[in-house]
Amino acid sequence: MSDIIHLLPDSVANQIAAGEVIQRPASVVKELVENAIDAEAKEIHVLVTDAGKTCIQVIDDGKGMSETDARLSFERHATSKIREAADLFALRTMGFRGEALASIAAVAEVELKTRLADEELGTRLLIAGSKVESQEAASCPKGSNFSIKNLFFNVPARRKFLKANSTELSNILAEFERIALVHPEVAFYLYSNDTELFNLPAMSLRQRVMAVFGKKLNQQLLSVDVNTTMIKISGFVAKPETSRKKGAHQYFFVNGRYMRHPYFHKAVMEAYEQLIPAGEQISYFIYFEVDPANIDVNIHPTKTEIKFENEQAIWQILSAAIKESLGKFSAIPTIDFDTEDMPDIPIFRQAHPIEPPKVHYNADFNPFKTSSVSSYGGGGDYSRPQVEWEELYSGLERASRMNEPMEEEPFADEGRMADMGSSKGQPVSSFYGNESAMEKGAQHFQFKGRFILTSVKSGLMLIDQHRAHIRVLFDRYMNQIRQKQGMSQGVLFPEILQLPASEASVLDSILEDLSAVGFDLSPLGGGSYAINGIPSGIEGLNPIDLVRNMVHTAMEKGNDVKEEVQTILASTLARAAAIVYGQVLSNEEMSGLVDNLFACPSPNYTPDGRTVLATIKEEEIEKLFNRS
Repeated sequence: MSDIIHLLPDSVANQIAAGEVIQRPASVVKELVENAIDAEAKEIHVLVTDAGKTCIQVIDDGKGMSETDARLSFERHATSKIREAADLFALRTMGFRGEALASIAAVAEVELKTRLADEELGTRLLIAGSKVESQEAASCPKGSNFSIKNLFFNVPARRKFLKANSTELSNILAEFERIALVHPEVAFYLYSNDTELFNLPAMSLRQRVMAVFGKKLNQQLLSVDVNTTMIKISGFVAKPETSRKKGAHQYFFVNGRYMRHPYFHKAVMEAYEQLIPAGEQISYFIYFEVDPANIDVNIHPTKTEIKFENEQAIWQILSAAIKESLGKFSAIPTIDFDTEDMPDIPIFRQAHPIEPPKVHYNADFNPFKTSSVSSYGGGGDYSRPQVEWEELYSGLERASRMNEPMEEEPFADEGRMADMGSSKGQPVSSFYGNESAMEKGAQHFQFKGRFILTSVKSGLMLIDQHRAHIRVLFDRYMNQIRQKQGMSQGVLFPEILQLPASEASVLDSILEDLSAVGFDLSPLGGGSYAINGIPSGIEGLNPIDLVRNMVHTAMEKGNDVKEEVQTILASTLARAAAIVYGQVLSNEEMSGLVDNLFACPSPNYTPDGRTVLATIKEEEIEKLFNRS
């Protein structure tokens, strides 16, 4: 039997490694910028073309490389950070495994220009698909200049699965922001298709956070600072009133490296317990400094998941530090005492004897006597106060009537009323199947402010009013987007929306669809947009939060197909504009909602697949009363 096990060629092995390390253009930017930081660069320029698919260029003013180092840097597991296994437990640099450049060179065309500070000439190196095409002396500035062209040119399957340019650019900006937030002493510049997106000179950490996410954040951040023998924690947390359901900026960094850590995230949220509404998130920028021997950064290919030796103890320190910060800056509600009426507390003197306080009272006072008695302190009369019991009970009756639901309560805004207007001229029974056809003259009843009950021929139908309205609005918004017939309602004073660059790129890609729904947005530059108009029928909703939620939903889904983006917009808008649970509906409004629901192509389920209605068969109801 012949041997069947053999060594993989270096080019194939590098492509396999690239599958773990280089997942998309953002991975290339991350690896090259981190290498520039390790080279002690003070100024880093990143230029991307077509979201990195055509070209990624990273220029730094770091130490540079010699001719030999430039060639060896593209070999697998070639690194200047590790000499022996013990070095793995004392790492303070970003890259250390020596896989990044070899993986990049395996799936792209690479040009490197680099020069040491004390050398007159540098080196120019060309590599494509792990094959060195040329290496020669060249004149270039100090530092390194990497140019990565045609990413995945020799792996068509990988290139095919890259997302749209807006999505890939958003991922690049997210990686860039993480690195910029942890190195405020380094100047960063980012250009996309010759357009400057970031211009971040060296500055303080707080200024860097504001430069990336907007100056408005400055008023929302509280400082966190604690130093123990185990760990040093610093950074910022947001005030409780700035919580939001989506789009909170949440960052953990350890020893200058970005990380994801769900366990520590729970520690942060636990500190905000009962300070923010359930389900909402808070922004934070937390920086850990810990002995490298107590963490393991090598458990994940991208080094974003890090294992700590004393996670439980750090959890307690982190939670206590955030609670202290909230209390120190009066972010937690406190009880204010009226200092004017507070009793004087006597100063303790050792020589003076201690005397109990004297209490003055009227021994002759009897509250059950109706006749007047001599008042306390002598002189005058004291009569028992007369209580108007009838007036007191009448007030209680008024309060009880206020708590009862009104028989007919109109909607808060007329737009939502119009959404549920009855379909006159069309018989309601035509919307139902033969089995569940509505009985003539059937009335609708509301149960617990959530369900609409109606009689059908097969039994009793229950309809979830919130989900039913979502179904109706979703179909309506989708139709408006496709036909570009969304009605826009102008606002009296335009709202200003400020987004970081990673979110602004996503918003730019869906502006056309937002306009089709009825939004009127004007770019102001620098990630700012003026909201001049909103879709008709959603008056009363916060347009800034609504647009931001749609952007974050698009980012989370990662959809780049136009139809899917449109679905996200329609679904988000429908959920925001739908009637809420507890809204009291009149019979006319319930009839209009039911009629519009069964005019939908799929009335049984919401767009995300949740059940809208259910029917209790007549036989099941009869069984409840036939039990002996």
